[in-house]
Amino acid sequence: MGQFEAFDEGVEVNGQTVRSMLTGVGDLSSVFEKRMQETLAENGIDEPEPDEWYPQQAYLDAFESIVDSVGSRTVTNVGKKIPENADWPPGIDSVAGGLESINEAYQMNHRNGDIGYYAFEKEGDSEGKVFCKNPYPCDFDRGIVTAVVEEFSPEDALVGVEEVSDQCRASGGNECIYQVSW
Repeated sequence: MGQFEAFDEGVEVNGQTVRSMLTGVGDLSSVFEKRMQETLAENGIDEPEPDEWYPQQAYLDAFESIVDSVGSRTVTNVGKKIPENADWPPGIDSVAGGLESINEAYQMNHRNGDIGYYAFEKEGDSEGKVFCKNPYPCDFDRGIVTAVVEEFSPEDALVGVEEVSDQCRASGGNECIYQVSW
C-alpha cells in the first residue's frame, strides 16, 4: 500500500483542501508559494478553486514532488494547515472530539471510492492513538494530528505526537499509528 498512491482511481479531493498546499507554506517567500503552485500545475491541478473537485492521484503526485524537492517538513506544515482550511465538522470542544472528527472531515473532503480512514482510540484522560490508513504522506498526517491536538488542548499542555507503528506507510506498510498526549 504505502504513500502517494490513491486506493481507487476515481477518488477526488475538494479544491479547498488542495489549496492547503499553498497556505501550508505560511509566511515563506512568494517564490516558494509560486513553486507550490507550479508543482500542483505540473501534476494537473492549475489554480485550484475551493468549490471544484480534483483527482486525488494528482494531489498525491504533487505531494510526492514536494517531498522529493523540499523535504518532509513542508509536508508536515501543509498538514498543520488542513484543520483551518478544509471543511471541518462544527462543535468540537475537546482534544478527543477533535481527533475523532479527523475522519469525518476527511470523508467530507473526498469522494468517489475508497479513500481510507482515520480512527482515534482514547487511552486515558489525556492520551490516545490515532490510526491513519490513507494514501497521504506520513508527515502530512503527523501535521494534521499535531494541529488538532494543539488547537484543543489546554494552553499549558505538553503536546506529544509520536509514531508507534511498525507498519508505517513510508516503509510500505498499511497504516501509521500515532501515540498522542496532551
